[in-house]
Amino acid sequence: MFESVGWGEILVLIVAGLFILGPERLPEAAAWLGRSVRKVRDFANGARQQLKDEMGSDFEQFQKPLEDLRQLRNFDPRRAVTQHLFDGDPDPLGINGLSGGSVKPNGYPAAASPATKAEPEPLKPGEKPPVDPDAT
Repeated sequence: MFESVGWGEILVLIVAGLFILGPERLPEAAAWLGRSVRKVRDFANGARQQLKDEMGSDFEQFQKPLEDLRQLRNFDPRRAVTQHLFDGDPDPLGINGLSGGSVKPNGYPAAASPATKAEPEPLKPGEKPPVDPDAT
């Protein structure tokens, strides 16, 4: 019922109630509000139970579309697109299964140890450097 009301809004309502009602009438108003909410909840549960008793098995048939609509309220388009593109694969890039030894997280081979790493030869005068078309 109060899903969109956060703690900040509740605090503002309490402070406003303190100024409007005063400190002597605020506890009485809060108790009345709690009793009223409890009564409304009991009426709603009683009506639901009475409807369920009168309709019998047909009640579940009508309740299914309502549950589907409630699930649409929690729809996350980003999650839906990700699941559709990667077919529900939780690790689409294969990063979590890496041992960490020979491949870096970005997919490129890890750097060799300094003792075995061969230094590239310097360019000779007039020689053009190699070009990586993917990097440009």
